[in-house]
Amino acid sequence: MTRQINMLISETPILTDQALKHFTEANPEAGAIISFSGHVRADKDNGGTQALFLQAYEPMTQNMIEKKRQDALRQWGLNDALILHRTGHMTPGDAIVFVATAAAHRRDAFEAADYLMDYLKTEAFFWKKEIGKTGAKWVEPKETDYQDAKRWADISDNSALLDKDK
Repeated sequence: MTRQINMLISETPILTDQALKHFTEANPEAGAIISFSGHVRADKDNGGTQALFLQAYEPMTQNMIEKKRQDALRQWGLNDALILHRTGHMTPGDAIVFVATAAAHRRDAFEAADYLMDYLKTEAFFWKKEIGKTGAKWVEPKETDYQDAKRWADISDNSALLDKDK
């Protein structure tokens, strides 16, 4: 029997169609499956993004993402959640991230996926460098990303309380 992967950080390209197919097959009891894939875009800033380079401090990054995945499973009563995140060198069109959630109802699946993406965008330990015609620059989350993430403060606070009870 093959062990199902629920969270992975890797330099291996993310095959989003295969990931969604496997996730869907693994969750036949779900009434809703939501997926999100984020891709490198050829941004017009910096003279046009030619490449993206992502780094992570994998032990810490992996542990913190898994903690947030567990928070989402508890908070929304999910059947399952999958997070795949790419590191290393990527070019426009490559998938950077893939998140899928499975739940009995669509709203829970949507909100959990949104929660996970907001965490990945603003708090996960990734360093992102855009490489363009005019040079390279490190990229930080935008203020709007932080505003989006503030919606989930109660969930993070509740998770900390649950962890203290253990």
